[in-house]
Amino acid sequence: MDPIAQEASPMKPAPMKKEQFHLLSDIYTVIDEAWNKTAAQYGFLCEGCEDNCCTSLFFHHTFIEKAYLVHGFNQLATDIKKEALSRARSYYQKTFPDGEMPTSLKLICPLNQDGKCIVYQHRPMICRLHGLPHELHRPGAEAFKGPGCSAGPFESHLYIPFDRTPFYKEMARAEMDFRKKTGMTGKIKETVAQMLLF
Repeated sequence: MDPIAQEASPMKPAPMKKEQFHLLSDIYTVIDEAWNKTAAQYGFLCEGCEDNCCTSLFFHHTFIEKAYLVHGFNQLATDIKKEALSRARSYYQKTFPDGEMPTSLKLICPLNQDGKCIVYQHRPMICRLHGLPHELHRPGAEAFKGPGCSAGPFESHLYIPFDRTPFYKEMARAEMDFRKKTGMTGKIKETVAQMLLF
């Protein structure tokens, strides 16, 4: 049975309609606009490079993003979904060889086909935020500052403020709203491959 066709489980949100993702879609729009504006100030174009974010071992922590990703995935043609699920199984088996501890092998994301994301409009927040130097402010802790990817002209450029904090706060609000509406509980920490398969 196609994993995407299975019924919802404690870790798998039930299928939802596009209009139920308005809050998340609005957050993504703000993120994309802020990222594009900052990238333009750096003169940075995110194009094919060796430091490809699609090979990074990202974990995703919200049920609403999983549901939205699966929603976008389900819009694809059957043959494209089948190929992606095959890549997801391979990715999972190689990344979690013992079923638990992950191994980062710089494998390409199973949703990347011929260098392009096949669910680009539905990709998670971390995929949208990656690449730029940034800051994150946590309660009771010093601000975290992360570098940009090696493909950008960041070392020779003064830092242009790109604060991820508001995006994480809004995502937390959207996740709380989603959990109330769906009854989802517990924690989630999954790669894209796991989000597709389980």
